Amino acid sequence: MALPGSLRPGRALLRASMPPARGLCSRVRWLRAAGGGRGRLPADRGPPVASQPPAFGFLLDVDGVLVRGSQALPAARRAFQRLADGCGRLRVPVVFLTNAGNCLRSAKARELSQALGLQVSPEQVVLSHSPLQLFSRFHRRCVLVAGQGPVQENAQHLGFKHVVTVEALRKAYPLLDMVDLSRRPKELPRPTPGFPTIEGVILFGEPVRWETNLQLITDVLLSNGNPGAELQDVPYPHLPILACNMDLLWMAEAKMPRFGHGTFLLCLESIYKKVTGRELKYEALIGKPSPVTYRYAQYLIQQQAEKQGWKTPIRRLYAVGDNPMSDIYGANLYNSYLKSAQQSQAQAGLKRSPQAASAQAEVSLELRNDCNNSVESCESILVCTGVYQQNRDVPKEPEAVFHGHRDFCFDPSLVEPSYIVQDVDDAVLLAFKKENWS
Repeated sequence: MALPGSLRPGRALLRASMPPARGLCSRVRWLRAAGGGRGRLPADRGPPVASQPPAFGFLLDVDGVLVRGSQALPAARRAFQRLADGCGRLRVPVVFLTNAGNCLRSAKARELSQALGLQVSPEQVVLSHSPLQLFSRFHRRCVLVAGQGPVQENAQHLGFKHVVTVEALRKAYPLLDMVDLSRRPKELPRPTPGFPTIEGVILFGEPVRWETNLQLITDVLLSNGNPGAELQDVPYPHLPILACNMDLLWMAEAKMPRFGHGTFLLCLESIYKKVTGRELKYEALIGKPSPVTYRYAQYLIQQQAEKQGWKTPIRRLYAVGDNPMSDIYGANLYNSYLKSAQQSQAQAGLKRSPQAASAQAEVSLELRNDCNNSVESCESILVCTGVYQQNRDVPKEPEAVFHGHRDFCFDPSLVEPSYIVQDVDDAVLLAFKKENWS
């Protein structure tokens, strides 16, 4: 099924697809009726026994939900004691939906397996850049990749054939990197012959040397992919940019949140506009809260159910996260897309919303003809073990501080979770009770 509308929703499209606002008090009424206060559940901790295949699945964030830095949260291990049978096999389909992107899926799967004491396969992991394998029309272009970790290997695994790293570009044109005095060339270097023209930019995640990356990426955009050439006219529109992970902040072992890739994007956007007087535009924004990321995760959930031989269609998704501006916003936005898709089924084919941003390329999800469209809802569950602090309210007013990306408008209904619980174990128990799965 192709995702309705454009891959990166424009502001008008977002407003048109928003669900009606609901207060937090009404969203947690079920918890209180069940005998617990806000974020608390009854003390029943015994693992339920499923009598039938599940009609639901979990989309679990990692940092702040399952781990803090490299340390697993105790609630995460308790949650997977519920989710797995005595042999360690999952009884419910689970996808680990993280905005991390500085590693391979296989490496993240090994890391999660060790942290949770459960065998996690790479097919259960969605990193911020995983959906880029669907963008086949860019795979044969020469692309500049920025981030940290195995960025070149990641790009190649995703299908990109011609990859240039920022470090390779810096070595080819050493005069471009002038901030660090210790790295400036002592003698005037010879021109680098045969260096390829760059045809696109992929931003995997926050880099280590921000000043070098900001300078060289800007050089590539201003020179239309030929940073060694003398600047004539600034091209606009600029080369296509695909950016992964829009998180302004994320939670590690520190007591306060840390800068994420969204902060780096903010810097790049500000510099480009200050230099050119024009807006930096993205071909696509991937990772939470982008709907294409949730659609891809849904596909993997359905694949898991099929491999297990479960005949019951997956009807509901429970997205558990700690960040209202990415996890909750993304789950609520995708839920609105699911509702819109259901309303569109009566029509002949899916039509692109006329309110979608015209500059945004529409990308169909070539996911498989047998991927059924059974999912009806995606409910958001906010935990208090990460970015979200229980003593702080979710912003209610439009003028409140918005930590989301500039291309996603702020609306209170999109950052209000369906439920607030203490931790991921409570989130799993909540879903089991809602599904009457015991």
